[in-house]
Amino acid sequence: MPEVDPRTFLPLKTQWFHIMLSLAGGEQHGYGIMQEVLERTEQKVRLWPATLYGSIKRLMEADMIEESSKRPEPEMDDARRRYYRLTGFGRRVLDAECERLQELVRTIRVKQASMKEATVTE
Repeated sequence: MPEVDPRTFLPLKTQWFHIMLSLAGGEQHGYGIMQEVLERTEQKVRLWPATLYGSIKRLMEADMIEESSKRPEPEMDDARRRYYRLTGFGRRVLDAECERLQELVRTIRVKQASMKEATVTE
């Protein structure tokens, strides 16, 4: 089976990006992902359960994340929780999206600098 180019998934859907970014730091359960996204975005992005779990299902179908068999210590865990992690392919997709976003930021900065320069010379 030929390898899929990670760039074919770009740009990532916003909720996919936030889920994958949360998993870049390690395995996480759904509620933990929701809380991290909310905290990281200063309450601006809220992944409601239907959106989160629908996205998780699609990310798993696309082989970007997978369910983890690792569990925390029993006293730190709830047996009902499912933990997720990025796959190698998912990490490549996330890296490609991060590169795309960094290039976009560079373009914005160049544009802003030229706009400031144009304002000063007027």
